[in-house]
Amino acid sequence: MSKETPCVAVCMIDPRTKLCFGCGRTLPEIARWHAMESTERLAVMALLPARMTEAGLVPIAASPKRA
Repeated sequence: MSKETPCVAVCMIDPRTKLCFGCGRTLPEIARWHAMESTERLAVMALLPARMTEAGLVPIAASPKRA
């Protein structure tokens, strides 16, 4: 994945918090991610670790790629 995306290809939304288990973004953030300016994407990414912690979510790691 690009350095400007927190996506780990584990796209599941927690019904309680409405955050992605894999990256911590909301559906509206995910939907407009490619339309965001780089600075906005980086600002959102800076918030994600604290957002996940506050929500009590442990990010799901991406599965290793198979050869």
